[in-house]
Amino acid sequence: MGTTKELSPNQQAWIRFRRNTAAVAGCAVIFLLILVALLGSSIRPDTSENANQQNLSISRQKPGFSVDILTIPPLTKGGREISSKQEFPLASYRVEGETLFMVPFGDELETAFELNGLVVEDIVKERTYWLGTDKYGRDLLSRLMAGTRISISVGFIAVLISLLVGIALGAMAGYFGGKVDAVVSWLINVIWSIPTLLMVIAITLAFGKGFWQVFIAIGLTMWVEVARIVRGQFLSIREKEYVEAAKALGYSHTRIILKHILPNAWGPIIVISAANFAGAILVEAGLSFLGIGAQIPTPSWGNMIKEHYAMITTDLAYLAILPGLLIMLLVLSFMMVGNGLRDALDVRS
Repeated sequence: MGTTKELSPNQQAWIRFRRNTAAVAGCAVIFLLILVALLGSSIRPDTSENANQQNLSISRQKPGFSVDILTIPPLTKGGREISSKQEFPLASYRVEGETLFMVPFGDELETAFELNGLVVEDIVKERTYWLGTDKYGRDLLSRLMAGTRISISVGFIAVLISLLVGIALGAMAGYFGGKVDAVVSWLINVIWSIPTLLMVIAITLAFGKGFWQVFIAIGLTMWVEVARIVRGQFLSIREKEYVEAAKALGYSHTRIILKHILPNAWGPIIVISAANFAGAILVEAGLSFLGIGAQIPTPSWGNMIKEHYAMITTDLAYLAILPGLLIMLLVLSFMMVGNGLRDALDVRS
């Protein structure tokens, strides 16, 4: 095997990155949360859409709470569902023939349910709520897992939008210079002067509240950092000898930008993308907390904090603290990865 000096710059950067324990740990956390987001309901205890199965009788139960759940399957008629699946937590139950006598959780009155051929072992099962339930009786663990999808999605799509806009404008400004650079620089300075959160709130209010509006709003405010970095890189690289040689050979501007300059500017772009990913997650959480981000019942770590922040001084404070810790963990992970990439791509290291 060759020595480090014989390796390509990319291989050397990869070796330096792997030696950064914090960056590798951040990658592991990000990969785990992406896996949770992709697998979705298939790995959640509550497999319902948005993990929104509500049982008010078992609301605000502590972590590790277990209860028997009676699940009544949906009724069908002519191939169509005429009623949805229903769940009832039980304090106790007994079976006599084809009748199930049960006492609902939180109640003292016994009621009867005709089995009509249903097997008790199939419809009554014990369920454990490992992190307890929220104020609506929903499984907190499932809600936290479902909220991962929002944070990962908003980060990915917002960064993608910011890259598309930022690279395009930054490349034109840095490569062509002159009036093009002046116009783009003026636009960057104008957008830069407006606080990001206020800009996102304005765009969200203009386009309406919702899932996709948040993605677009955050992406359209984060392109400024990307454009500024790309512009600076292009201003520096366009003076290199190989770029001058490409111009002398008559290559088109598009080819020179895409094949000769942009590949040599990816390092700083990747680093700023990691930072923007973390920023997008924080902005989305803030918007959801304010009520203009992901809308209920769609689970978001931000609106989960909003629903339970009043309990922060009680023994149920974990209902608001846990989603906050997950936001902090994910943001910290992206910042550690960004710092690791910065150090790995630094040719002086």
